[in-house]
Amino acid sequence: MKFKNLLSKFDKKFMLFDGAMGTMLQKSGLQPGKLPEILNVTDAEVIKQIHRKYLDAGADIIISNTFGANELKYNSSDYTIEDIITAGVKIAKEEAGRKGKLVALDLGPIGQVMEPTGNLSFKAAYKLFKNQVVIGERTGADLILIETMSDLYEAKAAVLAAKENSSLPVFCTMTFQKDGRTLMGTDPKTMVVALEGLGVDVLGVNCSLGPAELQGIVDEILKYSSIPVLVQPNAGLPRYDGRNTVYDITPEEFSNNIVIMAKKGVRIFGGCCGTDPEFIESIVNALKFMKPLDIREKGYTAVCSPTKTVFIGKGIKIIGEKINPTGQEDYKKELIEGKVNYIKKQSVVQDNQGADILGLNVGLPEIDEPSTMKKAVKAVQEVVQLPVDIDSPNPRALEAGARIYNGKPIINSVNGKKKVMETVFPIVKKYGGCVIALTIDENGIPNNAEDRVSIAGKIIKTAASYGISKRDIIVDCLTLTASAQQKEVMETIKAVKLVKEKFGVKTVLGVSNISYGLPRRCVLNRTFLALALNAGLDLPIMNTQDQGMKDIIAGFQVLTGIDKEGENYIGEYGSKSNSPKVKCSETDKKLNDAIIEGMGEEAARITSSLLKVEKPENIVNSYIIPALDEVGKMYESQDVFLPQLIQSAETVKKSFEIIKKKILKDGKKSIKKDSIVLATVKGDIHDIGKNIVKVLLENYGFDVIDLGRDVDIEKVVGTVKDRDIKLVGLSALMTTTVPNMKKTIDALRENQLKCKVVVGGAVLNQNYADMIGADYYAKDAREAVKIAQKIFPVSTTV
Repeated sequence: MKFKNLLSKFDKKFMLFDGAMGTMLQKSGLQPGKLPEILNVTDAEVIKQIHRKYLDAGADIIISNTFGANELKYNSSDYTIEDIITAGVKIAKEEAGRKGKLVALDLGPIGQVMEPTGNLSFKAAYKLFKNQVVIGERTGADLILIETMSDLYEAKAAVLAAKENSSLPVFCTMTFQKDGRTLMGTDPKTMVVALEGLGVDVLGVNCSLGPAELQGIVDEILKYSSIPVLVQPNAGLPRYDGRNTVYDITPEEFSNNIVIMAKKGVRIFGGCCGTDPEFIESIVNALKFMKPLDIREKGYTAVCSPTKTVFIGKGIKIIGEKINPTGQEDYKKELIEGKVNYIKKQSVVQDNQGADILGLNVGLPEIDEPSTMKKAVKAVQEVVQLPVDIDSPNPRALEAGARIYNGKPIINSVNGKKKVMETVFPIVKKYGGCVIALTIDENGIPNNAEDRVSIAGKIIKTAASYGISKRDIIVDCLTLTASAQQKEVMETIKAVKLVKEKFGVKTVLGVSNISYGLPRRCVLNRTFLALALNAGLDLPIMNTQDQGMKDIIAGFQVLTGIDKEGENYIGEYGSKSNSPKVKCSETDKKLNDAIIEGMGEEAARITSSLLKVEKPENIVNSYIIPALDEVGKMYESQDVFLPQLIQSAETVKKSFEIIKKKILKDGKKSIKKDSIVLATVKGDIHDIGKNIVKVLLENYGFDVIDLGRDVDIEKVVGTVKDRDIKLVGLSALMTTTVPNMKKTIDALRENQLKCKVVVGGAVLNQNYADMIGADYYAKDAREAVKIAQKIFPVSTTV
């Protein structure tokens, strides 16, 4: 309601945020390394003047100076988070109130890497954001702006904290790299699917790049978003002029690109790094005679993981059925023992066999299902990129899985029983999943198609009363066994057809149920699948190992024109062997496969076996390093993303632990490690990038001496001198600290230390690196590893 009231003010005009706070603070003399939010308490007048200038320039909403005000960053400060946020919001409210404008509580990234890639848990992140939200709303913020997120999981924690602990409108923007993905691999459409599902009021992009470079990303956001879109670009691309960081476009060039975005459908604008009141004033002038376009509802049905979106209804998509304890004694045993090996293995196998979504069921009466579901969801997301179908009749287990899930899941299931709908629909609405609707109610499963369709209609209507669109409902007309209910088989097929015709929703069926208790089950499964596909089935739940069923789907998509010109069919079946491509499976797994797939326990087991016939050095050089290199190539080609790259690196730790034990048992010395120094330069308090580089380097066998963040130049020089270091990695995330990077390099050269220096960070590029005298520029962690391998080409470390 608050957002509707807010949006009504801007029904016929664009909504404008202010520009960069950091840029203005730098102009005001903020010293590198000083926490900018402290100024809310120590120098409020500086903050007031900045807000005032943006308001005078025409901003409708000013952003509180609280971007980094979380308890982790300020745990050693003289001021509490309560002091800093309260002061920041009050200052903004006072200035905004003079002109009848609004204040956004600013929440930026926490500054640590989330699990499983890093050590920050979802629960801990949620708590940090919750504290900020509670203080901000209590002090009088009008809305919450979650911005500059590169991790979808962190964004989810922030959104839930905002929605569960305040009544304020929630805006959320993520930051993208030149490749069109965030640091953690999320693309724009996946961001839209996940954040819109979570119920944010506005979504979009900030920081990242200049407005010209963001046009393609904005196009993709607008293609999928059914809610208002916010864009806050940088003032072009930064460059170092030898003394300062400068941005390469003028306010006029900036606003010209904003006009292009406005004509496409963006309704809300502002500025990020490098922008100032002149940029905001330029936007105001450029848009003053324009009106925003109406927002169109997009009708797609989609689910996603953090890096992969699956559109249901665009071709036949498969849910893998194998992670289900029914008939799986090994899996049951593992669930009781609290293990997740089976889940991980089947996730990888079904991914390789062509599943689009993974069904996940952990239902056993003798376990704590909600707790096990959380563990299972994490296990799946550690090893594959596929979205998940969280399957349970237990609402507590559904909520536990949906809450911890990173992305937009399928929630399986709801049915026509009043009590079930009252319990499950709030979960679906809160966590933004698609929901499978079973055509069963208090009277059981109807014998005829028409009654099942009636139940589907009741579910769809009730869902709408909870604010759940029918695009997020997938109807299951229920597959009954031909052995016991033969007459109902064709009623299911008829019901699928009627549901599609009457409601236009997507449909799902558990195909294999049809053949239970009969011989040659695959014959019945395949025949039933063909019938169901012809009736309008979108989403079969099936055995991904059954090649015959996959053949039927491939052929169906050619014959019905879904597979245009048979392109996918030819690609799959047109090889010399005239058979579909088969990837490695559980039965022929090698150490290389285990590392690539991120299967830590499997890697440890295989390593133990290899050590019976191979020397430790051979295992490192012939298996581990080539596997990591293969993952690196997959990362560069965007077949995997940073979380998978790090997961593979973490898997190597398991192998190394086994190898080290063997070396010690044999009484041998460990192989010598090459040492590398890493540091975030003086004045810079950010170390996410450095920490990621550290993980990868260590798992390639290098000894990393991590000096931390905000590191004195003398400490870097002294460490290099004392340890005879051959490679130094320097990181900087802030434009204001690049000069200190140069000073550090100069000091190393002045002391005649024969080390190479590699630099990296969000504000750096090759030109920066050249200008400040670095030997190498690493655009990401993978590139840093490749540079280290060049310098230490014969490293066989353990």
